[in-house]
Amino acid sequence: MSLEKRMQELGIVLPEPPKPVAAYVPGVLVDKYIYTAGQIPFVNGELKYKGKVGRDISVEEAYEAARICALNCLSIVKALAGSLDNVEKIVKVVGFVNSAEGFNQQPKVVNGASELLDQIFGEAGAHARSAVGVNELPMDAPCEIEMIVKLK
Repeated sequence: MSLEKRMQELGIVLPEPPKPVAAYVPGVLVDKYIYTAGQIPFVNGELKYKGKVGRDISVEEAYEAARICALNCLSIVKALAGSLDNVEKIVKVVGFVNSAEGFNQQPKVVNGASELLDQIFGEAGAHARSAVGVNELPMDAPCEIEMIVKLK
């Protein structure tokens, strides 16, 4: 079964690739690897969640935000690869979490991205990962996700 068919069955809809908000490209294909720029939780051109995790928004909301970021990354991967069926492996996910002072549950937030990738790709979605707490993110986003993906 194709990955895009699997996503359809799971009710997962891939958005259009987000437009860059500064001087960069959304993703780069080098050899058989795609490197996405960091993506924040844009939905239809608007930031769906905003603020520091652990103060302004909950872990559960930030988990959902990380999931949206991962979908945005995958939309870039699809645009560069032609189809998600051309993905061999999700190699690495890096997650940045806009953390309130004392907040230390960054891995729970970035699980929003990781668990989505597992749902879609199965074993090919198992990846190395970093979940980093930061003081600020662009536009006061609660999280930012970037990926490295290997193509077939």
